[in-house]
Amino acid sequence: MRGMKYKKKKDEYLENWKRERASFLNYKKEEAERVGEFVKFANQGLILNILDILDNIYIAEKKLPKDLEKNEWVKGMLSIKNQILDFLEKQGIEEIKCLGKNFDPNFHEAVEMIENSSKSGIIIKEIKKGYLLHGKVIRPAKVKVAK
Repeated sequence: MRGMKYKKKKDEYLENWKRERASFLNYKKEEAERVGEFVKFANQGLILNILDILDNIYIAEKKLPKDLEKNEWVKGMLSIKNQILDFLEKQGIEEIKCLGKNFDPNFHEAVEMIENSSKSGIIIKEIKKGYLLHGKVIRPAKVKVAK
């Protein structure tokens, strides 16, 4: 009778230990996932600053006079743009494609609505590029939308 009491206590302690062990392993797994997510997005501020620089390169490229397109210095500057794009891609950055697509407030920010009933709800001009970091929007695309 007395041995049965101890066996019952032993089984109870063993079950409690197993439950706590499973709880601890779940906690460890969840904590590892949280740390992984933190590391994945830790450079977001730095990347946003680089994107601002990239915006200025795009503006300069659009205003490039035709007679300078073959200039070696200009080619070098555009090569730097490509290096920045490669670097950002390796960091998990992806450009949000928007021209000709339906407006989606999850990815786009409408800065102007333009009358065009045949293309209502369609993005007709990109003002500023938007970007995703590992699939998460870090900067929505600023766009003009037909209404």
